[in-house]
Amino acid sequence: MIAPPETLRVSHARVSCDGATDIPGGASLGHPRVFLQIDEHGYVDCGYCDRRFVLIGGPADGVDPATLPDIASGASL
Repeated sequence: MIAPPETLRVSHARVSCDGATDIPGGASLGHPRVFLQIDEHGYVDCGYCDRRFVLIGGPADGVDPATLPDIASGASL
């Protein structure tokens, strides 16, 4: 497996992603904002930009990201 392009550790199971959080110019350079729900796997991947959100203290926290399968579920507008 290939590691995701960016992994963010988060403290809440519900996260949002617009693909441009740290890009100068903001969301105009990213993708539509989506809300993602981290489930029992302890992480979720954004279906647009492949950014991975890992729940702090969850089952995926501290695990090598390259060993985890892609999970792009729970996306909503």
